[in-house]
Amino acid sequence: MANLRRVRKVMRSMPTIEGAGVHLKRVFGFRHVPELDPFLLLDDFHSEKPGDYVMGFPWHPHRGIETITSCVIG
Repeated sequence: MANLRRVRKVMRSMPTIEGAGVHLKRVFGFRHVPELDPFLLLDDFHSEKPGDYVMGFPWHPHRGIETITSCVIG
């Protein structure tokens, strides 16, 4: 039988604007790194309005760092 683990913390996303004005929801960010290493942040880019993210992100210092993306359907 598998060992069960308890949920330590439930984190809710907060509306955030990044880059050149991209609207997103940030679940956790840089201040949580000590708790969640090696993850730096978790953002939700979902929007029914392309204008919320069409501006994109200009060149930035962590360009080239691997990004893991998941897709939720439904």
